[in-house]
Amino acid sequence: MSILMAARNSASRPGSKIAKVGAGLRAAAAQVPPGDKVGGALFAGVATALLVAGCASGSSAASSSAGTGTSAAGASTSGAASSGSATEITTASASGSTFLTDGSGRAVYLWVKDTGDASQCSGACASAWPPVAASGSVTAGGSAVASDLGTITRSDGSKQVTYDGHPLYYFAGDSGAGTAAGQGSDSFGAKWWLVAPSGSDVTASVTSFTAGSSSGGSAPSPSPSQSSSKSSAGGGWS
Repeated sequence: MSILMAARNSASRPGSKIAKVGAGLRAAAAQVPPGDKVGGALFAGVATALLVAGCASGSSAASSSAGTGTSAAGASTSGAASSGSATEITTASASGSTFLTDGSGRAVYLWVKDTGDASQCSGACASAWPPVAASGSVTAGGSAVASDLGTITRSDGSKQVTYDGHPLYYFAGDSGAGTAAGQGSDSFGAKWWLVAPSGSDVTASVTSFTAGSSSGGSAPSPSPSQSSSKSSAGGGWS
């Protein structure tokens, strides 16, 4: 019984490692009388069990540490990929009209109340009509004109995409790609319209469309000089 108690105490100590297990076993071995075959066999069994448990614990800790390192590296890689993404403005067609969407097929709108290339949409307005954020470079697709793309810097330092001088917005009420529930809305005191590749407003009745369904060809991506010439320090959203 004293052999079992010594071995058990060694294994249950906080932070016990294989070295500590070995020390406990040596102490237990000293209590086995010479020639005691029963005690010796019992000691051998306990020693084997403790050594197996110690090795398994060490292996699990090492595996856990390696797994944590891998996860951290993966998160870092993902973050780097996101920071280098681009915002695409392309086109779709419905009801005889062609209009702008983002690269995933979400409708984008202009607001008649905006003046120049400065946004007048803030607070609750910006919650209902989120600005189209410029993530990385801004590129054109479909019938969109690359030289008409630009950005403005909003008061919080974020960038908003503009087209032909119009700040662009999403509508929070759209369920996703291919929907234009915001078309013709007059919320916050002025009309919201889809945007034609010419930069004018589209007043046709459009509620849904097929993402990417545009009759126009691809437009070239903007050059750095074109993008910078369209940039402005204006913006009234906070």
